[in-house]
Amino acid sequence: MSKVTKLEARNRRKKGIRKNIFGTPERPRMTVYRSNKHIYVQVIDDTSGKTLASASTLVGDVKGEVTEAKKLEAAKKVGELAAKRCLEKSIDKVVFDRNGFIYTGRIAALADGARQGGLQF
Repeated sequence: MSKVTKLEARNRRKKGIRKNIFGTPERPRMTVYRSNKHIYVQVIDDTSGKTLASASTLVGDVKGEVTEAKKLEAAKKVGELAAKRCLEKSIDKVVFDRNGFIYTGRIAALADGARQGGLQF
């Protein structure tokens, strides 16, 4: 029996999560991707398949502040930026999709930043 890698375990969790989470125009899905260096977030309307808002540590607004910040602080700032962009488009409620990542560390910091920015989930 082969050993399950971290990526395989994440994909298994992701499939289980995506069965239950679906974004609507009234309450879109906020999905997160975390790499070793950066963190990305998108707000997606699954009925039309369109991205309504996005933010990451590579975006010009955050990139300058993030270069010397720690990853956890950067994730929180990205969450606040995503919330700001959603509120500009009159989106105040979202469904949080952790995308198979465990809800701790940078994922939790991003969610806290989005909540402090004014999003409800």
